Order: sequence, then structure tokens, then C-alpha cells
Amino acid sequence: MSDFEILDPRFKALIIGHAKLERLWAGCRWAEGPVYAPAAKHVLWSDIPNDRVLRYDEKGGAVSVFETPCGYQNGHALDGDGRIVACEHGARRVSRLEHDGRWIALADRFEGRRLNSPNDVVVKSDGSIWFSDPTYGIDGFYEGALAEPEVGGCYVYRFEPATGRLTAAAKDRVRPNGLAFSPDERVLYIADTGETHVQDHPRAIHAYNVGPDGSLRYDRVFAVSDAGFFDGFRVDWRGNLWTSSADSVRAYAPDGALIGRIPIPEIVSNLCFGGRHRNRLYITAQTSLYAIYLNTHAAGWRWDQR
Repeated sequence: MSDFEILDPRFKALIIGHAKLERLWAGCRWAEGPVYAPAAKHVLWSDIPNDRVLRYDEKGGAVSVFETPCGYQNGHALDGDGRIVACEHGARRVSRLEHDGRWIALADRFEGRRLNSPNDVVVKSDGSIWFSDPTYGIDGFYEGALAEPEVGGCYVYRFEPATGRLTAAAKDRVRPNGLAFSPDERVLYIADTGETHVQDHPRAIHAYNVGPDGSLRYDRVFAVSDAGFFDGFRVDWRGNLWTSSADSVRAYAPDGALIGRIPIPEIVSNLCFGGRHRNRLYITAQTSLYAIYLNTHAAGWRWDQR
């Protein structure tokens, strides 16, 4: 029996029919924010309520605590120098793990006011760091600490490490969440989970055109969820978007068509591509870390340049 649900013939080219979904580890309160570190051959992910980052060793399969406390980290990304960039609910900042083991703050204020609680982050090929900043980490004491918002909105920011400049790139979302660029980086996809705060707010992923100067222009609703929220997602090299939902990982073609599903027995939060060929999809879902092999790989990775 296949672990895939094919909804469009295009999905067949992206999967390995006999590949099985693997539950690699369980024991989180809420698993989030996976990132693959190729130099170390491991996956890091957050267990936000337990204020820890966990590490899965791809070579031996062992799981250990990478860091605790960790500032209630949520989303992670890798920069061009192989450093981990993290969103911290606790310190309400975006930070970076230097090669010498130090965490340094990159951005914690906008126009003199503290950020809400950075949530998800992506790094563009020009080195700019883009992150979403909803209020989930300051809405209570489960994934951070209760506090009043200072900024006055929930924005998507663009940070330039070379200059330290922080710009609000998108101000039109209620609760911006997951982020990902298209393979050519001309489109930024932004999930909005605003229904947590505004009744009947559409559970959707929105597409924005990215200008040469880093500005964003709204383009369209890319996809709407009929099963929970789109939280975190990533894009493969063909431009297909792989996203979390309440009941599965869902795959959307570049035209926005839902082409297939990978049913997961827990609520899916996030995912990332990893492995030697970046064709192993690591999935965080509620209490667990899962993985499955695909017949596609991460955008931005070339097999002949590994």
C-alpha cells in the first residue's frame, strides 16, 4: 500500500511509489522548524514548549538535545556560509549560530520597538534574511512569554546582514507564518494563519513578486487549505511547493494546483529537504519527526555541485 495519494498525474514524477513514511523519533510537545545541516549530516528541529532544539544524526539515527534552553526557538534556515539562522520567541529576535559556537543577535527591534516573536525564516541567495513576525510567542506562556506587542502589526521583514538594515517588506498579512522563495527567487510565498485571531480569515498561501530592490508586490492567492493551517513549507527545484496541513504534507504545482498528499498521523507543522541528494523530506508533526524519500530535491541544490 502506497504512502502517497496521487491527485494529479504530475505528482507521479515526484514520488517513489514504494518509499515508506518513517517515524524517526517521538517525544516533543510541539515539533517545529526543521533545518538540514549538510556539513554535519544532521537535522535540527525545535520542541518549542520544552524550550529545546533537538538533533537527528542522519548517519546513525541517534537523537540528542542540541541546545536547551534555546530562547524558545521556532523556525530555522541555513545561510550561505552554513550557519544556522534561528527565530527566537523568548528573546523576540532573529539570531545566528557562528562557527565558534556563539549565538549572536541579528535583529530584535523595528524602528526602536521590540519585535513580536519571529516565527519562520528563509535566506535569499544575496544573503538577505527574510522572516515572519506574528505574535504567537507572546500570546501566552506555552511557546514563549506573555507580553504586549510593540510594533503595531505582524509583518514580514527583510534583514541585510552587511548593513544591519531591517525593512518591513509585507504589512498586509494578519498573522504571517511560513515563507519560501520560488527557485528563481522572483516569488516569495507567505502563509497567513490569521484565523487564530480573526474568525473565518482565509487559511491561505499568498504569492508576492520580488523586485530587484527587494520590495514585494502582491500577486495572488496561491492556495487555500480545507484541512487546518498551512504552517511551514519548502519548494523543490521544479517549483513545486510542499506544505504542512492538519492531515498531511500537501504538494502544489507551480500553477497552484493540489497534485498530491502524504498522509501523516499527526498535525503537520513544518518540513525541509535533507540527505545527501536533498531528496529526503523531513517532517515535523506535533510530537514527532518523520521522513520520506522523494523523486525530487530541494530548490537551489545541484547534484553535480554537491
